[in-house]
Amino acid sequence: MSSRNINSVFYAESYHPIQAGSIDGTDILPHDNAVYRALLCSSAGLYDPQGDPKVIGDPYCTVFVGRLSPFTTENTLSKAMSKFGQVKNLRLVRDIVTGASRGYAFVEYQTEREMQRAYELMRHVLSFVDCWSVSMSIETLIRYPFHKEIIEYVSILSLVKMPECKDAHHSIIDDCEILVDYNRQQLMPGWIPRRLGGGLGGKKESGQLRFGGRERPFRAPLRPIPFDDLKRLGIPPPPEGRYMSRFQVPSPPRRKRSSLEKEESSHKRSSKHDEEHTHRNSVEEREERHHKISMEREDRTRKRISVEREDSYYRKSNAEREERFHKRRSVDREDRSYKRSLEKEERHHSISADREENSQERSSRNKEKGSHQRHSKRLYKHERRTDSQDHSYDR
Repeated sequence: MSSRNINSVFYAESYHPIQAGSIDGTDILPHDNAVYRALLCSSAGLYDPQGDPKVIGDPYCTVFVGRLSPFTTENTLSKAMSKFGQVKNLRLVRDIVTGASRGYAFVEYQTEREMQRAYELMRHVLSFVDCWSVSMSIETLIRYPFHKEIIEYVSILSLVKMPECKDAHHSIIDDCEILVDYNRQQLMPGWIPRRLGGGLGGKKESGQLRFGGRERPFRAPLRPIPFDDLKRLGIPPPPEGRYMSRFQVPSPPRRKRSSLEKEESSHKRSSKHDEEHTHRNSVEEREERHHKISMEREDRTRKRISVEREDSYYRKSNAEREERFHKRRSVDREDRSYKRSLEKEERHHSISADREENSQERSSRNKEKGSHQRHSKRLYKHERRTDSQDHSYDR
């Protein structure tokens, strides 16, 4: 037995009176008369769990509620247990003669899931801060691991009693802390009730403690396990290597499905799978259509934007071209006008120069002509003078 399994536990899956009276599930002899009486009833088949006419309803949807107050009524219990689901049937066990409550009841829910919700122990994450509420040092906790387990047990009890707890187990009804378990009478093989020396739980004062249940699980055995004797008596041996923590509770028995139910469930799963597949395909098709439409819209927007950009570019280019053309045209006009002005000036200058030359030539010709006329006049006058002189001489 390893040291880490000292605080480990395990739970009974089937009921055996000798094993239920053992703290570690390895006893091979009954230790009190009640265990012997339960063993006799079990071996002789004196108890039939299915033969009770008062037991009604689906056992897989029914929970056992114990440790009830004698003043708790059906209405109070139904109101308290309806927090976890819709109560279909409720039977508070009463004394046949006096009619007083026996302290336990059976509550049937509509579905198995609601029964699981009322049964399951809360799964709070325990912190070591809760251990500090007990006057014990950390060195003592490390030296004695069992003390640490006690402190964690006290911490989880305090957490269960908190108002925000959502499970029925350890809840308070009429100032009494109740116990919630599955219907072991119909679901646990070999079950023997308390009135015949069996059952589970109990008080230390009675000297008839029963182990293997939710409140008092079997502890991992510290001594060697007598496998041969347990096999001979039909007692299931402890699950070595598969022990659990004290705060871990196994799930209640599940409903065994028949072949017809399996076929129906498989058919339902297949139909559901087909529906999911068709739904998925339809969703995928819608997504594809939406994607195509979005892509087409994006393409159209891109094309429109590109066309607008091209148009704006063409507009800008045309405007620039027109501006350049007008500028070039104005420049050409200015150049032509300037050239024309230059040509006019040149022509005017050449004309003025020609006119001056012509006037000079004319003046020079006129001067020459005048000088020639004057000269000719002078010659004419001289000739006349000479002629007149000659005539005078002749006379």
